[in-house]
Amino acid sequence: MNQNKTAFRDGIRDGIPIAAGYFAVAFSLGIVAKKAGLNPFQGFLSSFLNHASAGEYAEFTVILADAPYMEMVFVILITNMRYLLMSCALSQKFHPDTSVIHRFLAGFGITDEIFGISIARTGTLNPYYNYGAMAIALPGWSAGTALGIVAGNVLPASAVSALSVALYGMFVAIIIPASKENNIVAGVVTVSFAASYAVSKMALFADMSDSMKISLLTVIIAGAAAALFPVNGEEGESEK
Repeated sequence: MNQNKTAFRDGIRDGIPIAAGYFAVAFSLGIVAKKAGLNPFQGFLSSFLNHASAGEYAEFTVILADAPYMEMVFVILITNMRYLLMSCALSQKFHPDTSVIHRFLAGFGITDEIFGISIARTGTLNPYYNYGAMAIALPGWSAGTALGIVAGNVLPASAVSALSVALYGMFVAIIIPASKENNIVAGVVTVSFAASYAVSKMALFADMSDSMKISLLTVIIAGAAAALFPVNGEEGESEK
């Protein structure tokens, strides 16, 4: 029991800076949610259940386009698919006797950052460490989205327009460093931009929503890149 309390406190401690970063990003996401017609409670609940910036942005885009539910399911599945891989990797850190319930609850709270601090722990991972990080990080993410919606309702249109650009800046900040370090990534990013622009101009795809176009391009381009440029296992180990 004392080990669980210690692990929980450690999780809260390590989750505080994550929560601060989440709040800032989610605030910008709330501006997008406001445009999609969500109220603060709906935004809070959405972020609490789907705590992924790309996944939520895709979700709000689908809502804004008034697309069917099945399209929303497909889009969110594609954008959040990486968490399935993270869950499989993280499950190897738990003690073999860790119950399915603990594994399931820890899996629910996996984000890029929580996965990072969890996988970096030495030795066997205590699920209460994940609970501690989730207890501070996920409310920060959810509150940021709700307050972003509130701000979108009270701020002037010019300020809302400026804040809505911040989320795109975050996505750009993700791809630029990786593109500088790896020419293959840079090539894939360039092809993605070109393909996205080309598809948006083709009459063949005129009846398809933007979110569906992006999801299909993600599957096709990512699949082609993985087949043509597989990551060597030894190279992956040397980068750690």
